[in-house]
Amino acid sequence: MAQIDSEKYAVATQLQLTWWRFRRHKLAMISMVVLALFYLLAAFADFLATQDPHATDARTSYIAPQPIMLFDDDGSFRPHVYGIRGVRDMRTFKLVYTVDPNRKVYIDFFGRGYEYKLFGLFRTDIHLMTLKNPERGDGIYILGTDLLGRDLWSRLLVATRVSLTIGLVGVTISLFLGVLLGGISAVYGGIVDTLIQRTIEVIRSMPTIPLWLGLAAALPNDWSVLQVYFAITIIISLLAWTDLARVVRGKFLALKEEDFVMAAELAGASQGRIIFRHMLPSFASHIIAAVSLALPAMIISETSLSFLGLGLRPPAISWGILLQDAQNIQTLALAPWLLISAIPVVVVILAFNFLGDGLRDAADPYG
Repeated sequence: MAQIDSEKYAVATQLQLTWWRFRRHKLAMISMVVLALFYLLAAFADFLATQDPHATDARTSYIAPQPIMLFDDDGSFRPHVYGIRGVRDMRTFKLVYTVDPNRKVYIDFFGRGYEYKLFGLFRTDIHLMTLKNPERGDGIYILGTDLLGRDLWSRLLVATRVSLTIGLVGVTISLFLGVLLGGISAVYGGIVDTLIQRTIEVIRSMPTIPLWLGLAAALPNDWSVLQVYFAITIIISLLAWTDLARVVRGKFLALKEEDFVMAAELAGASQGRIIFRHMLPSFASHIIAAVSLALPAMIISETSLSFLGLGLRPPAISWGILLQDAQNIQTLALAPWLLISAIPVVVVILAFNFLGDGLRDAADPYG
């Protein structure tokens, strides 16, 4: 058996060896599953949403999280929620809407709701859960509602899609720039190296808060949500590639004198083949570590900027915008469930860090 295993490892590719090492990292495997679930939720956000995330209704302001009851009184499987009723507060004489335990509203699976584009391509109005014959104000409030009566579950799903895609698009751009410019800087040297390194130093010396304030003021107010989204993504990417470029440059300089690189040059290999076929794979673990740290950093950047009002702005929905609703004590006293928006931020950041640790250890040829 040991001989069979040794033969299997002897003929395995680098990708197979990396996967076998990665599978032994249990926490990284769990993190990968968690992140896969989050991206699935993001991909099917509108399908899983129970109500229009932008729809407001003053009568459903600050409705507490509402559980879904799976079984009816007779024990049959009939998922339902309780209806909403208005009760007069005798101290303030305001009409407060609360759950009515005497009125059931049954759930219809794969029913019709608000219209959306699945994956941004196919127009449909099919949702996983809708209500049968709801009265005005009724809804499936899994995580409650905010001040304007908007469903927090639906808004959180859409916010997850926005924040996670900003991280993916941003890290892709910064990875491309970091590897390209860092490699060019090390391979060509001279004036090219000097220009790239001075550019990196200028970018890294810029004070963050004043820079974001200036960039936020520079974005036109009449831009659409999509234009602001891409602008924020590109700006974050253009400021995040410097660390990776420094790492790539240092590794390239160290590898230029290695025997296998000199052998490839003597064999007549092109500069591009030497870089991408021989040099880059030898420090893939460092790139993976840098990317695994860059992804949560970009998500945190977008969340922080939107929370401070310097990133995405309403009617866009992101984690930072949702956390804006929970930034004062008075709001938290009335609706503490608004803090639920912080949970996916913490879970995703931790999962990315654990996944990065596992990938880095698995890709390290000396591990």
